[in-house]
Amino acid sequence: MHRRQFLAAASVAALPRAALAVPNRDADLRAALDGLAKLDTPAARRARLKGFDPASLSPSARIDLETVRAGLAVDAELLRSLPVGRLGRSPYVIAPNAGAWREKAPDAQRIEAENAQIAADARHGVLLPAPLLERTRSGIIAAAGKATGPAAAALAGQARLLADLAPRAPKEPGTSRFPGGARYFALLLERHYGAAIAPAEAHRQMLAVAEALTARADAVLKRLGHAQGTVGARISAAFKDRRFLYSDDDAGRNRAVADMNATLAATRPHLPALFGPLPPECLNVSALRMPPQEEAEGKQGYRTIPAPGIAGAYFPDLARIRDRPSWTLPAVVHHELLPGHMIQLPIEAASEPHPLRIEYAPAFAEGWAIYAEQLMAARGAFAGDDHALLGHLHWLLFRIGRGLVDTGVHIGQETLAQTSSKLATLQGEAAYFAPMAQDIERICIEPAMRAAEALTWLGLTRLGSTAQRNGPESLRKFHRRLLADGRRRFAMIA
Repeated sequence: MHRRQFLAAASVAALPRAALAVPNRDADLRAALDGLAKLDTPAARRARLKGFDPASLSPSARIDLETVRAGLAVDAELLRSLPVGRLGRSPYVIAPNAGAWREKAPDAQRIEAENAQIAADARHGVLLPAPLLERTRSGIIAAAGKATGPAAAALAGQARLLADLAPRAPKEPGTSRFPGGARYFALLLERHYGAAIAPAEAHRQMLAVAEALTARADAVLKRLGHAQGTVGARISAAFKDRRFLYSDDDAGRNRAVADMNATLAATRPHLPALFGPLPPECLNVSALRMPPQEEAEGKQGYRTIPAPGIAGAYFPDLARIRDRPSWTLPAVVHHELLPGHMIQLPIEAASEPHPLRIEYAPAFAEGWAIYAEQLMAARGAFAGDDHALLGHLHWLLFRIGRGLVDTGVHIGQETLAQTSSKLATLQGEAAYFAPMAQDIERICIEPAMRAAEALTWLGLTRLGSTAQRNGPESLRKFHRRLLADGRRRFAMIA
């Protein structure tokens, strides 16, 4: 099936019959969405979209419209609730991973604008937690030493501002530690997930899943001979089993990539039962080694999305190959390649979503890829191989753990030490590409995203299970409808 046929088959079925006869206004909508950046407020942007009738749009454009309208409504509430930081992304203007200071040629005017907002945010009680503030200040001082002219002076002023504010900085992270922060987190969660959910309820749901995954991992570990200690400690012991470690050389890395491609080959025959016919480019994918320089630099894994005439690929990060047992890789194949990102993303690209749809439905792609791992597990991908099953469960523990840290830090006021201990107990070893400390830091800076990704995965699992109970064709139809026109907010799926 060609990708356009795939899109049309699912899209037309979902489209109200009357809508097909209405003159198409897709180009007008796209122009309006392109122009929203020129308007200052979410309210003004929503007003610009008022005149569009969803019935006059193609299925993909309709999703653009409805997604952006919903996202702008949340943004308006965020501004009313707590007008701080980077709207919809972070309560902090600058951080160890954000700000003009991180650019090669920082702009003095932008830095001065950041300084004004940092001071204004501090008046709202919003400051970077002390450890992150100090790391950011050290980075700014180093950047100031490399800059010249007005940029150097502006960065020096920014470093002084942070030093002045440091005595007021909270010792621990968490949005609930500043006034109005609980409401702010709830709105961010709604923005990223795409449906309203009480953060405490989100935490409860994820905790129940974590407990179930822990029980499953415990049973698998016992079958593998790891019977003593926490699940995390026993996973760590399994990671060190030399029988499953690749050699730290070209031969070892080549074997790892070959093993991934073997898993990929074994996966392809299962796809028709899950999806029916797929666009051929979705299947034209493979695992490949990075160029030697990227590998030596320790570059994180990345992908090339397939398109007609263009092969897709996932380039795993194999610099620290000894930290990646062979049994951790099958789940990576299902997540990064098939049936994960390499099915969802090419089909989405064919629907040509507006960038603002990506902005206001950010958790969907990752939620889908985690769901895809479970699809393959349900198809028996790990049957008879407890080590591969453990690898799958470890990845799920990692993903639910991130969600729990997110809600734990931001609504439960957990400390950095407590979150580190939680992850160590839950999953033992960090995911290869995301050291625990680095992952926790990002969660502190960008609240609600990891929880939203976990909730999307769990929501898709519930919907997929319902479809499955109605038979294989029902599941295939669910997947086709879900994927046909690209990502959307979860409330639009459910």
